[in-house]
Amino acid sequence: MKPFSIAGIQMRVSASAPNVEAMKLKLDILMNLYPWVDLVMFSELCAYGPLTANAQPVPGAFEQEMCAMAAKHGIWLLPGSIFEHSRNAAGETRIYNTASVIDPEGSVVARYRKMFPFYPYEVGVTGGDEFCVFDVPEVGRFGVSICYDMWIPETTRTLAVMGAEVILHPTLTGTIDRDIELSIARASAAINQCYFFDINGLDAGGSGKSIVCGPEGRIVYQADVNEEFIPIEINLEKVRRSRELGVLRLGQPMKSFRDRPVEFSVYAPGVKHPYLEGLGPLIKPQRVQELGELQIKDEHRSLDLPKHIVSSFRPSSENNA
Repeated sequence: MKPFSIAGIQMRVSASAPNVEAMKLKLDILMNLYPWVDLVMFSELCAYGPLTANAQPVPGAFEQEMCAMAAKHGIWLLPGSIFEHSRNAAGETRIYNTASVIDPEGSVVARYRKMFPFYPYEVGVTGGDEFCVFDVPEVGRFGVSICYDMWIPETTRTLAVMGAEVILHPTLTGTIDRDIELSIARASAAINQCYFFDINGLDAGGSGKSIVCGPEGRIVYQADVNEEFIPIEINLEKVRRSRELGVLRLGQPMKSFRDRPVEFSVYAPGVKHPYLEGLGPLIKPQRVQELGELQIKDEHRSLDLPKHIVSSFRPSSENNA
C-alpha cells in the first residue's frame, strides 16, 4: 500500500482581520519541517474567522491562493472552510459554510457546503445538501464533513457507506461542549471503522484539542490548547481489515448496517413524528421567568407548565406555605 500522511494545522484565528497570510506561512513552515506530508488541513472558518460579514465568493481569490499553495508544495489541501457569499439565478443571496478540496496540481476537485449549520447560533447560514467524497489515486477514498455535521451521525455514516475510509472534519468549537465532541469523534471513527481527523482552531477559531482517531475508535493523537502541527501517517489497510474482520476483531458495524433486517421508519420521507414535532421550534434558549405561573415564552408559542412542575421552581418558603 502506498504510504500517505495527513497533517492538521491548529492555529490562532482572528475575527477582526484575515488569517490567509498566516495560513500560508504556517503551511510553508510545516512543509519545510515535514516534507513527507501528503495532505494538509486547517480548521473551520480559519481564513476569515467566524463572522458572516466576511463571506467571500466561491470560487474566488482565497481559493486561487490556496490552489497556488497546494501546487507549490505538491500536496492535497483542505484549507478549512469560509463563509461563501452566493447568489442564485433569481438574484437571492445565500451564505454557506464551504470547504474546498485541492489536489497537488492546484486544481479544485470538490467543494462541500456544511449540511448542518450550528443552529440556532450560526444565524443566517444556509445548509448544503450534497455529500462530499473524493479519491486519492492509489491510496483510498476520503470524505469531508464540517463541525456540527458530526452531531447528526447519519452524515458520517453516509460518507462511510459511500466508501470513505478517512473523514476530514474541520471544526470551530470554542464552547463548553468540546469534551463531548471528542467522544463523538472517537465514536464516529469506531462505528464507521475509519480514520477521523477533527481539526479545531484557537482564539476566535476555537479552543483547540484537535483529535485524530483510528478505525478502532482509539486516539491516535490529541492536541492541547496551543498552536500545533499534527503530522500523522495513516495506514488504510487498518480500515480495510477492520471492515473485513471487525473492530478489534469483534463487532462489524458496517456489515451489520448493510445486512439490517429493518428499514428505519424515522427516515420515511414526508412523515411527521409527533415526538419531534412536540420539541418546539429551533430557537435560542431564553431566560425562564416566574410571573405568577411559570411560563416559557418565545416568538412562536407560550407554554403553560403544569402546576406541580411550576411549584418545583418556586422558593422553598413558598412551597412550604
